Amino acid sequence: MAHILVIGSGAREHTIAWKLAQSEKAKCVIVAPGNGGTHGGKIKCDKTVPVNDFSRLSEWCKSEHIDLVVVGPEQPLADGIVDSLQQHGIKVFGPIKAAAQIEASKAFSKDFMHRHNIPTARYEIFTDAELACKHIMNATYPAYVIKASGLAAGKGVTVCSSKEQACDAAKETLGGCHGSAGATIVVEELLEGPELSVLAFCDGNNYSVMPFSQDHKRAYDGDEGPNTGGMGAYAPCPLIPDSDLSDVADTVIGKALDGMKLEGSPYVGVLYAGVMATSNGIRVLEYNCRMGDPETQVLLPLLKSDLVDICLRCIDGRLADCKVEYNNDICAVGVVLASGGYPGSITKGYPISGIQDVESRGHLVFHAATAIDSSSGSLVTSGGRVLTVVALESSIEKSRRLATEAASRIQFKDAFYRKDIAQKAIDHLATR
Repeated sequence: MAHILVIGSGAREHTIAWKLAQSEKAKCVIVAPGNGGTHGGKIKCDKTVPVNDFSRLSEWCKSEHIDLVVVGPEQPLADGIVDSLQQHGIKVFGPIKAAAQIEASKAFSKDFMHRHNIPTARYEIFTDAELACKHIMNATYPAYVIKASGLAAGKGVTVCSSKEQACDAAKETLGGCHGSAGATIVVEELLEGPELSVLAFCDGNNYSVMPFSQDHKRAYDGDEGPNTGGMGAYAPCPLIPDSDLSDVADTVIGKALDGMKLEGSPYVGVLYAGVMATSNGIRVLEYNCRMGDPETQVLLPLLKSDLVDICLRCIDGRLADCKVEYNNDICAVGVVLASGGYPGSITKGYPISGIQDVESRGHLVFHAATAIDSSSGSLVTSGGRVLTVVALESSIEKSRRLATEAASRIQFKDAFYRKDIAQKAIDHLATR
């Protein structure tokens, strides 16, 4: 039986650990550094694991007889954690550093899409604000989307409504509002249409696509307010006709997988394409080199197959030998509870109540910014996105109602959450 290490501290990593622990092949699942909810049963939290020192981490994995490492967040993947662990003979699920560029550098990603004929928005790349603004003012398309090229914790994209706003955003980003991540920017065409998340398990040659899902980036109902890391998600997403799913997956995942292999960086892990269904067809907005958060919280509860087995098959290049199955009779809706002020400054340390009540009703609660208070021993908030509450039901409408009601039962000071997660799907289904 396998000893497994999951690296990360969010609700995504809690969900991954939860799913891995369901496998008969898993003996224990260690989450490092974890959070206030990553413990119980086969799962334990260990904050002493040297996750940021890859050499020491390799030695730790050997001494603890770790059989599989699953990397949650993008930063260690971009920093080469997979390359380092592989050099020490450790099995690790995730892309190598060269392949992780597909997220770590939006400039690389856009040029990669152009090289491999993957449909995307028109764009230009800049390091100079004056040249960027000149392009914005003279472009033949609405060049209103400004993206920091580097990793910015999901907050490096500004969608503007005028040339003047776009110029201001370009100046702010190149001026350092996102640190070194914004030293290079992508100025992109503003597209219209619903956004979807397309995730797939990949073994370098083959892929297995997950049910399509939809994230909700804006902080408040009605897609108002600032961009966040994600305030909720649902799956499956009905906005793409079933007859088109295979073609879309081939276009956005298959072409990328082929391109990575052609360029000498076979992609192993989960590849996540953020796409938009425009009137002119599917366009890829961005690629991510890991599972999405909060998409993971609604996708893995639908997975029927053994996640340990899937990860090992991807690492060994054997994904084509198995059929990855999902529960097609269930819909999942996840609602994120966040701290007041998020995505700006927040206050930590507020006691959390109501989780047991929600779980007793059959719902799932995945922890993100939670911690155990050292003096009281109680569960408290420790960051912006605190929890994801997930309801599973036979329809999106039922799941949305139950997830929203469940979120209302969890209490901490200044908590807020969106009450319209999955409303786009419900409205779409009502018109069919």
